[in-house]
Amino acid sequence: MKAGFAIFFVVLMVLLVAFVYSTPEDDRVVLSKFEPDTTLVSHPVLNSDSERILTALPDPNPYMQEVASAYGEFIENAIKKGMAPGAAVAIVRDTSIIFLKGFGLKQTGTTDSIDVNTVFRLGSVSKCMTSVLAGTLVSHHLINWDDPVIKYFPEFELKSKEYTQQLTIRNVLSQTTGLPYHAFTNMIEEHLPLDTLLKYLREVDVTEPGKIYSYQNVGYSLIQKVVENASHESFEEALTQYVFKPLGMRNSSASYNAIMQHGNVAHPHYFSRKHWVTVPISDTYYNSAPAGGVNASITDMALWLRALLNGSEALMSDSTLNQIFEPQVKAISKNRNFWRWKRPRASYYALGWRVINFKDDTLEYHGGYVNGYRSEVAIDRKNHLAICVLTNSPGSLSDLSIPEFFKRFTQKADSIEYWENRNKLILVNNTNLFTPVYNN
Repeated sequence: MKAGFAIFFVVLMVLLVAFVYSTPEDDRVVLSKFEPDTTLVSHPVLNSDSERILTALPDPNPYMQEVASAYGEFIENAIKKGMAPGAAVAIVRDTSIIFLKGFGLKQTGTTDSIDVNTVFRLGSVSKCMTSVLAGTLVSHHLINWDDPVIKYFPEFELKSKEYTQQLTIRNVLSQTTGLPYHAFTNMIEEHLPLDTLLKYLREVDVTEPGKIYSYQNVGYSLIQKVVENASHESFEEALTQYVFKPLGMRNSSASYNAIMQHGNVAHPHYFSRKHWVTVPISDTYYNSAPAGGVNASITDMALWLRALLNGSEALMSDSTLNQIFEPQVKAISKNRNFWRWKRPRASYYALGWRVINFKDDTLEYHGGYVNGYRSEVAIDRKNHLAICVLTNSPGSLSDLSIPEFFKRFTQKADSIEYWENRNKLILVNNTNLFTPVYNN
């Protein structure tokens, strides 16, 4: 009896010690409904940030592999030619991250290479991240797209009292506030606090909300007041709680202090006198964080794109996600480089995203620029593809990055589809229900 009790006690103590010293939940890569994940190989990196390297797995379709490989060579050659000091690329297909890599240097004149956890500023791609945050709050029934802004920010005023009452969350996120184009964007760069910037909006003439596209940074940042009131958290805390943590985006943030304290950051550059010159990381646009103040690594962007491409219960319902991508107003896209791939037929602004229609194709897209950083992101929902390219400089590489990828994909599209049709798993009815049979 005593021996049995002693054995039981020893086993109990072993289990207790194992529990105490097990990896805490916050140190694990959260993969939402995709767990257990078969698309990424994860292994720990021993550094102060407790980062993990997520390694993309090649697409099983050899023709899609050729597309990803050729595109990687394009980026690598562009860096060698001096088109940018450095870049990072993520490509997602279906539920898999099939390409994830850093290129070039964090800072010209050094040997410090960009890796998959290196942080960049996103610029206006922050607007996409903000609309996703808003979508999570809609799914949590904390806000509705057509709620008036003054419901959450009663102090807000436009020049017109009528239009103040009419202005909705949908108007803010779709760039249809009725405010003049880029109203007071110049004052963002004068480091004025957001409360001051929003007060200035009462001084400008305004048209009826919801009617006309007019791109905003200050006006778009009205959503910060909505988020903070609805969630009872700061904008950065809400973004972390509702988006970053559920997806395992461990290098993402929305403040100047966060990027300055991070140990793995790409430095911004400008081109001067035939070479790239490093410039300081600025605090500009963090005072309008929903419009241009988000920071992220390419690993974070890959996890985020995968969730958007497939839907993620950790973020929002599929119906809410579809509403984010629903065109709201016609809006000309300034990226003329799409002509290198296909001629755009029409373009719109959805909720924090551009929607560009081509013959037989549609892209959900946005570009960003701030403080010497460029970002490009695109989702092709029909072909189950998504791509993000981050660079630590402006210039032709970022301009060409999205059309060059889809041009390569289009060239192989027939072969990709043919291979898929020959190798897909088909379920047929026979005496053994749901027995899988391969179509050879």
